[in-house]
Amino acid sequence: MRRRHSRPEEDTAIDMTPMLDIVFIMLIFFIVTATFVKESGIDVTRPDAETAVKQSRVGILIAIRNNNEVWINRRQVDLAAVRANVERLHAENPQGGAVIQADKEAMTGVLVEIMDQVRLAGVGSISIAAEEK
Repeated sequence: MRRRHSRPEEDTAIDMTPMLDIVFIMLIFFIVTATFVKESGIDVTRPDAETAVKQSRVGILIAIRNNNEVWINRRQVDLAAVRANVERLHAENPQGGAVIQADKEAMTGVLVEIMDQVRLAGVGSISIAAEEK
């Protein structure tokens, strides 16, 4: 009599778990390290400047319309509430500076008042947005 040798069946399926783990880790990495474009929520006609330089670290974006309305994070803000809003946003992102987008027709007095409130809120780096010529 002949003996039959039984061979164990080979598992031909590919285990996808390690690959899925790597994909999820990469997804989390890209989400955490991504920089998002911040917008003030309104259109402002910025003045032209030959020395305009692009800012890389913008934490707070403030816009002043031509009728002197102040906007922060797509919300209209009263001039008296600018400091409180900036303090809250600066606490969330302490390394970022502030950029003020003032319309050409906005009053300089409002711009200076906002700059003063931003400095009183503890933000050291303040820039004024302009269009490159």
